[in-house]
Amino acid sequence: MINNLLPVTVLLTSLLLAAGFCNGFATAVEINRPDLPPMVQVDAALSNHLLVLNATSSLKMEHANQRKWNSGNYEFNLRAGSSQRKIVSSGQNLKEWDVALERPVRLFNKVGIDEDIGAASVLRAEYALGDARHEAGRSLLQQWFAWQREQAQATLWQQQVDILKQQAQMTEKRVKAGDAPKLELNQAQAAAAQAGVSWHQAQLRAQLAGNDLTRSFPAIQLPEKLPPATPEAIEHDYAYWKSHIFDDNHELGMVQEQRHVQQLLAQRSRADQLPDPTVGLRYSNEMAGNEKIAGVYFTIPLSFGHRSATAEGVAQQAAIAADQEAFVKHRLEGDIYAAHTQAVKSFDTWQQAHEAALAIRSNAELVGKAYSLGESSLLDSLTARRFALESSLAENLAQLDANEARYRLLLDAHQLWPLDEHDEASPHDPH
Repeated sequence: MINNLLPVTVLLTSLLLAAGFCNGFATAVEINRPDLPPMVQVDAALSNHLLVLNATSSLKMEHANQRKWNSGNYEFNLRAGSSQRKIVSSGQNLKEWDVALERPVRLFNKVGIDEDIGAASVLRAEYALGDARHEAGRSLLQQWFAWQREQAQATLWQQQVDILKQQAQMTEKRVKAGDAPKLELNQAQAAAAQAGVSWHQAQLRAQLAGNDLTRSFPAIQLPEKLPPATPEAIEHDYAYWKSHIFDDNHELGMVQEQRHVQQLLAQRSRADQLPDPTVGLRYSNEMAGNEKIAGVYFTIPLSFGHRSATAEGVAQQAAIAADQEAFVKHRLEGDIYAAHTQAVKSFDTWQQAHEAALAIRSNAELVGKAYSLGESSLLDSLTARRFALESSLAENLAQLDANEARYRLLLDAHQLWPLDEHDEASPHDPH
């Protein structure tokens, strides 16, 4: 009996471990980016952005246009007429009438081209939708970190105010004890008041930046406090990122499909130099019904230069689209190089700023302790505190710059947020 239960036990254990691993992976992904909005909010924010809404409507419109291309724009025409024949020799008046049903007919090769144009136009609209989500994601990332920068400065100024107030209180005690002149108390209180002004200004900037963010992306909820995220070094070289960004680039795919559509339109225009015939069925009643005529007729337009000129113009539009594709490729190479270089250099800059800030803050603490023991002047302490604040601001801004540059690189490579139906449901790092 135990031997029979053993396989079942092993299977249940494996399923539980697998479920735990998957939950752990999802949690790890979320924890790995504590300085970004939750994925649910990001998806809702991007889906409701104006660029994405317009691109979605354009995609629906291209689906309707595809049905038009497939069915063609020709319709049946019904002709009917009535006349009266007068025979002079006999004086008879005979009523006559005729009716005809006709329709232009697309040549077979044009049907295939039209279907290809419709399909290519839909694919171009799909790339345009992905590009709209990409641009909305860039805007969200930029405004999110702009708000974080203002928040970081407000937090540091608040800490500075607290430190200077404590120093003012300590100076007041020294003045009462006769260990310091009253001038130092005035200086300490003035420094604390000035820091308070800077703190209120930073709070205002943070509030305005947060308002801009929530107005552009109402689905994003601003947290009261964000845990600091330590920047990570950029793995892989420029060739790796260039390859990954080019492999699934919406803008490049959009201009490539635009070139394809223009080439198909040029092909369609060349095929249209041979006009489509009109086929009709005709029936007439003449001589007061004594003559009944039924027949088939064809109508073929005769062009004298208009169709060839139209074909030449569409061919030039295709050439323009090809040039646009080459331009976008060249520009994307420059953008990818700039994004990769900025991400790498921003990390190096943060490391240097971090080391400098640690040393300057340590020095400020030593000078502060020396002032409390009467071994240094208030001016030295205030100067050290100012340098510590400036170095902390530089460190925080460099940290945010490094994180934003890295996330921008991941976003362009579709490794940060899902940008279309081909991307995974959850974000992931390349490592």
